[in-house]
Amino acid sequence: MEEYRYDVQLLIEGEDLDEDEIYDYFIKNFKGDSLLAVGDEDLIKIHYHTNEPWLVLEYCRSLGEIFDIVIEDMDRQSRGLQG
Repeated sequence: MEEYRYDVQLLIEGEDLDEDEIYDYFIKNFKGDSLLAVGDEDLIKIHYHTNEPWLVLEYCRSLGEIFDIVIEDMDRQSRGLQG
């Protein structure tokens, strides 16, 4: 079983977004790994492995509109299952 079960990917569209601040918030407030937070002040791409994807969604929604949301269960994938 994977240490962090869910692979979360999404886009945040907003104003005055700061990828460094978002990255730091993730590191300080969420348990996970493989963090990617890249973009500019209007659009940030997030990739993160966690056991609590709902917390990631809640935080990201507080920053702006979230879309292209993908949450994959890596445990199921490693067992050859879909979802």
